[in-house]
Amino acid sequence: MAFLIQQTIIYTIPLIIVALAGVFAERSGVINLALEGIMIIGAFVGAWFIRTIQGTGFDSDNAQWLLILAMLVTAAAGALFSLLLSFSAITMKADQTIGGTALNLLAPAITLFLINILFKQNTLNLLYDAPSWFMIFKTDFGFARTDELPLVGEVLLNKTYLTTYLGILIYVILSIILYKTKFGLRLRACGEHPQAADSVGINVYRMRYIGTTISGALAGMGGFIYALTTSNGASNGDVAGFGFLALAVMIFGNWKPLNIAVVGTMFGLLKCVAACSSTLDINGDGVYALANLGISNYWFNMLPYVITLVVLAFTSKKSRAPKAEGIPYDKGSR
Repeated sequence: MAFLIQQTIIYTIPLIIVALAGVFAERSGVINLALEGIMIIGAFVGAWFIRTIQGTGFDSDNAQWLLILAMLVTAAAGALFSLLLSFSAITMKADQTIGGTALNLLAPAITLFLINILFKQNTLNLLYDAPSWFMIFKTDFGFARTDELPLVGEVLLNKTYLTTYLGILIYVILSIILYKTKFGLRLRACGEHPQAADSVGINVYRMRYIGTTISGALAGMGGFIYALTTSNGASNGDVAGFGFLALAVMIFGNWKPLNIAVVGTMFGLLKCVAACSSTLDINGDGVYALANLGISNYWFNMLPYVITLVVLAFTSKKSRAPKAEGIPYDKGSR
């Protein structure tokens, strides 16, 4: 059971962070369909950065500080890449759906091009395995390897990543910013009634740039966290549709952080089942229940996306997006 919960959390954390990335953009009035592409950029920059630092003989005892620094670097990379969407959607008033789609096509092309040019290979791997450098074990907290911890301790203190704790902290901080601060109120006003916001002195263009930039930073960081915790830190121009899944989580969660956390956990569980169906020992008794069903792994891999389509079909009419979402703001048209 501890393994199931741990793996669910590993998939849930980047999913929630990227879904919140979409919230910040769309609450400001900009549709950010480029979450997938920005995640790919974040995964690549994170792998490149850590690989470079590892090559300098960096001490693995300080790996957690390197992880924090890599999260900041990938956030900066995601923010910079998102400026392409900001400029086209806000300044040039281009179609936001087309702009986001273009970035989703551009990101893997740039990533694979750079990997081939710089490293002469198709996949960029870390010099040392991510678990051996970044995974946290109970021995790091003073427990012996043979000590048995309660379920909560086993989940949170053994075979986990610092990104789990930081992801929860980021979620709480962003939720407070969005709903408990003046900045959050102004951001949401720009996505609901930009003309009214402008009339009381709020710079709608600036707020939308800030919202989209925060969105890019979170998506870049989420892409790095996803690659580090599920793909051993490797980058190959793909994040398995996680950005699109995060968009679905955002819509199911009705653009609200609490709902997103619940829906994100559900989809994190589905992704965990899809990824670990053949090795999942739920009760720790050596019985692989899902593998014994005789169902192909391909069906489990399809499950999260099939459920996405089904739930969207039944809930899309009840979802309420920000009123001015996707509508370019023109200061002169009041």
